[in-house]
Order: sequence, then C-alpha cells, then structure tokens
Amino acid sequence: MAQTQNHPAGRPPEYLAAELHRALTEDPRTAEQGVRVRIRGDVVVLDGEVGTAQRRRLLEDVVHEIAPDAQIHNDVHVTATPGPGECEDLGD
Repeated sequence: MAQTQNHPAGRPPEYLAAELHRALTEDPRTAEQGVRVRIRGDVVVLDGEVGTAQRRRLLEDVVHEIAPDAQIHNDVHVTATPGPGECEDLGD
C-alpha cells in the first residue's frame, strides 16, 4: 500500500496546486495567470513575475486563505514597468 505524505491543507499536491493556481487567477486582488504553483513536501512554492510588490504579497494572502497552515516560498519577482518619461527628441 502506498504511503501518503502530509501536504498543506491535506489535499494531494497536484489538486492543491491546481486549486491555488485557479484562486490566484480568479481572485480580483491578484488576477495572475503567469504565477506557477508547486507543492514540495509541505511547502507551497510560488514562481513567476508580477507588476508590483503589493501584488506579490497578496499572492501569499490568497494562498493562506486556502491553505492556512502552509509554509510559502515566494520566489515571485517584481518587474517594474517604467512610467511615462520625458518626450523623446526626434530632431527637426
């Protein structure tokens, strides 16, 4: 008989990863499709890119709502999009 490991929220890892990915995509606070979710033992690993540090933190909030006892390794990077700059001088 196969032995089952304890995973965050007591779900099989592939089901939990899918549920968390769906939540991160559908939750209006995050709405992130490009964040990957993996389960490694009892740790939820987040990987990808977001536009702001606040959105990066909100990813953890959403994960904790679904898996409150989960440890999170947030490897998501913030990619700052440059704001409008000075006008480019194209000459005469």
